Amino acid sequence: MSQWACVSAANLSCQASIINTQKLRNTPRCDAFSFKGSEFMAQSCRFLSPQAIYGRPRNGACPLKVVCVDYPRPDLDNTANFLEAAYFSSTFRASPRPAKPLKVVIAGAGLAGLATAKYLADAGHKPILLEARDVLGGKVAAWKDKDGDWYETGLHIFFGAYPNIQNLFGELGIDDRLQWKEHSMIFAMPNKPGEFSRFDFPEVLPAPLNGIWAILKNNEMLTWPEKIKFAIGLLPAILGGQAYVEAQDGLSVKDWMRKQGIPDRVTTEVFIAMSKALNFINPDELSMQCILIALNRFLQEKHGSKMAFLDGSPPERLCAPIVDHIQSLGGEVRINSRIQKIELNNDGTVKSFVLNNGSMIEADAYVFATPVDILKLLLPDNWKEIPYFKKLEKLVGVPVINVHIWFDRKLKNAYDHLLFSRSPLLSVYADMSVTCKEYYNPNQSMLELVFAPAEEWISCSDSEIIDATLKELAKLFPDEIAADQSKAKILKYHVVKTPRSVYKTVPDCEPCRPLQRSPLEGFYLAGDYTKQKYLASMEGAVLSGKLCAQAIVQDYELLVARGQTRLAEASVR
Repeated sequence: MSQWACVSAANLSCQASIINTQKLRNTPRCDAFSFKGSEFMAQSCRFLSPQAIYGRPRNGACPLKVVCVDYPRPDLDNTANFLEAAYFSSTFRASPRPAKPLKVVIAGAGLAGLATAKYLADAGHKPILLEARDVLGGKVAAWKDKDGDWYETGLHIFFGAYPNIQNLFGELGIDDRLQWKEHSMIFAMPNKPGEFSRFDFPEVLPAPLNGIWAILKNNEMLTWPEKIKFAIGLLPAILGGQAYVEAQDGLSVKDWMRKQGIPDRVTTEVFIAMSKALNFINPDELSMQCILIALNRFLQEKHGSKMAFLDGSPPERLCAPIVDHIQSLGGEVRINSRIQKIELNNDGTVKSFVLNNGSMIEADAYVFATPVDILKLLLPDNWKEIPYFKKLEKLVGVPVINVHIWFDRKLKNAYDHLLFSRSPLLSVYADMSVTCKEYYNPNQSMLELVFAPAEEWISCSDSEIIDATLKELAKLFPDEIAADQSKAKILKYHVVKTPRSVYKTVPDCEPCRPLQRSPLEGFYLAGDYTKQKYLASMEGAVLSGKLCAQAIVQDYELLVARGQTRLAEASVR
């Protein structure tokens, strides 16, 4: 599920810093950045109550005992995909130690850049990871406001069908930081305000029977004739496997459903919500390949659709341990280090990265692990007509808005789970005061909501977005929330806008996704938009980083020889 927002290569301080993860864990942040008016988020916060009373302690207070009802970690370790990902990770640790470790400069400390650096360090090389801002995580970045409350770029869900991420947590020794929820998918019922419909996956059944059972047992969203037509329509995907799935890239979800004779009501009842959750757009725009990949993972893996929340903010609870690991192996992570320019040699290869403070960093290999929109802004002119880069023109980030609202009371019509709103304006949401240990509050709710599709709203004021959100919440919480706040009162809110988030997975964009190894010697890409099987997701970002690191390790001899040639040329001059 693509619960992301976009990272900028922007920073205003013009100062590079070696990262101190302990300092970052305690640094409040509530401001806004922009990068040439294009891709990054506008962050806003508004405090509506001067006397907000919180049920959890502030800095210096005794810790509150947190009680959250979580489920045991599912048995993922023996699944084929987990073992495949585990073996992939092991190849870096087992690779021969290089006589001369490669110096690799990586732009962007989102999950793709962090993963690239982590696995290069595992292989014995020396990554230098550059992050433009003073916060880690890219699309999973988060900040603290003046009250010490976190707000995030997106609502991030960790699925059982994310084998590379699950391995990463294990490799870092932080498996216990995932809070697993019951194996269900819960949808709001727009025609019955305040009510929900569930797809419950029984633990006793293997895949795909548990998924089939969940669908068959739900009689509130689809009729039996609709279920039968949907099942028949899916048969080619089930029988045709990955080859069939990839061949559907040219069709939108809506067009594919009609082509298969599946009633439009199936799209309306189920796949509008699913499309918005996966890529923040509606099924008339989303490539059917994206849906089929998700369905394939969810139906073929027993715990594939089981969800977990991180137990706190991603920069502290996930990114910081990766940084600690990188640094323990001799790598570096530098914040406040924005790339201003890619300096080239006469042959068109990379000579150095020029930073915003005027300094230059030279290396044996160079990686761009930023979102595709930032890469396109910084592409040297004489690269733009190379087919590898020219194809990137079709890959464009999709706008999304993440909303956090703190209420003056505990909302009762909420679950300890992710909820599909089925609202025309909202995608998914969760009461984070229940689902997340660090955000736990027994007295007041904090709803985190993904506002999507957001294209028509991205330029609206925060108050307009909050007003529209409240109208939708009044349908989800009819007894507790009113649009005029005559019921639950808003204490404060944060709105995080991302004009360019994950790449928009529209039909026919799959051929435009680049491999991690570029045609230019010594230059590589990482990011969920690059070629890997998990599309625009956290899992895709991590896998892309592993694939990028693999390409660099495979090119070791070539890169060493290239460096020696450069040295020889420099000595002659």
